Amino acid sequence: MNTFTDFIDVADTLASERVVDGDRIVSRGLSAGGLLQGAVYSLRPDRWHAVVAEVPFVDVVTTMFDLSIPLSATEVDEWGDPRKPDDFEYMLSYSPFDNVPTDARPILLATGALHDPRVMVYEPAKWVAKLRASATDQDAEVLFRVETGEGGHVGPTGRYAHLEYEAEVAAFILNAVGKANELTPN
Repeated sequence: MNTFTDFIDVADTLASERVVDGDRIVSRGLSAGGLLQGAVYSLRPDRWHAVVAEVPFVDVVTTMFDLSIPLSATEVDEWGDPRKPDDFEYMLSYSPFDNVPTDARPILLATGALHDPRVMVYEPAKWVAKLRASATDQDAEVLFRVETGEGGHVGPTGRYAHLEYEAEVAAFILNAVGKANELTPN
C-alpha cells in the first residue's frame, strides 16, 4: 500500500509546488506498474487527468488464488497469499478490480495482449467491463486496446510495430491533455 500512497503523495507534491500542472497529470505503468496505475486510479481518481494501465495486474485476489497461472505460485512472497486471512484482507484493500472508484474518474487506457503469458488478457478485460458497467455520466471514457497479433507482455513485437504502439499511447496522452493539435504542422 505504501507504493500506492507514496506515488500519490509525489504527484500531489509536484502539483502543489507547481512543478507540473496538477490538472493535467497523466500516469502510466505496465504489469505490476499497471497494478500501481489501477490502484491509484481507484484511490485518488481526482488526482489524474488520464491513466495508462498497460497489461495491468488488477484482479490481485482472484489471480493469486489460482496457482496454475504463470508466476502466481512464485509471487506469493511479493503480493501475499490470499489463502491466509490477513493477506486476503490486505490484498483486497488495494485490488483495483475490487475497489472501483465511486468518484468521477479520469480518462483510462487499459491494454492487454492475447498472447501474454504473465497477465492473462481476461484480467484487464474484466476490469474494463466492470468500470464501464459502473460508469456514470460524470466519468471519463474507458478505452481498451488488445494486442491480438504477435507480441505479449510489453506490446507488439518488431521495432516498427512497437514504435506504432508507443505512438498510439503518446497520441492518447496528448489528446487527453488537449495537446494533440500541437502535433499538426501549420
